[in-house]
Amino acid sequence: MIAKLNESISSHRNRLLNHKLYKKIVTPADLKIFLEHHVYAVWDFMSLLKALQQQLTCTTTPWLPYGNPETRYLINEIVLAEETDINKEGKRQSHYEMYLDAMIECGANTTPVKDFLGALANGTSIQDAIANSTLEESIKQFLKFTFDVIDEGKPHKIAAAFTFGREDLIPDMFTAILKEMQLHFPELNIEKLVYYFDRHIELDEDEHGPMALQMVSELCGTDETKWKEATEISIDALEVRIKLWDGIYNNIISEQTTV
Repeated sequence: MIAKLNESISSHRNRLLNHKLYKKIVTPADLKIFLEHHVYAVWDFMSLLKALQQQLTCTTTPWLPYGNPETRYLINEIVLAEETDINKEGKRQSHYEMYLDAMIECGANTTPVKDFLGALANGTSIQDAIANSTLEESIKQFLKFTFDVIDEGKPHKIAAAFTFGREDLIPDMFTAILKEMQLHFPELNIEKLVYYFDRHIELDEDEHGPMALQMVSELCGTDETKWKEATEISIDALEVRIKLWDGIYNNIISEQTTV
């Protein structure tokens, strides 16, 4: 069934992997724009992951052996690496925090995303934070989609959005971006960013990607309706990512025209 799902989403996936954005990142200023937009996708990925952990494992007390042990292992293993990985300096850090450090190294502006998370930490609901923010519309729609999927509370749909809109996509997508950066910015200090991308490629191709595919298979089982919903949400996840890429592309074009 995974093969059938992959076939159904292949055209959408290919549109994303061949997006014109990749070749448009040709200056340090372009790279900063990309990072300042993409950081929200890096951050909200963790909310998808935590929603799955809450749905598929026991995160309350008293602890009970909830759910399928194989699925519990899969999600906990991914959480461990994403939330407490080893950074370039050999210290424990989440991938989001690694990304922020890489942004700072590149001279990108981290204030907007820190302010956004600050509002959440102070009790603002995610939907209000999105609606009241001055973020680009493409970022708002991307975030809204993520939290709408989470709020619906269907594990197989969250897992599909996570796997086919994020985890399964990351190796190819980040490889393409990394090649462009190495080509265009040989003198730019992007060591932390290169490490971040390399780490994602290593984890997602060898470990997290296959784990996520297995998780979707476990959750959908032999239920045709669940497979149909998983396919539909995967397509939606890819389309909203394409719109995010369109937004970054248009922002870069606008800045290049202004300059």
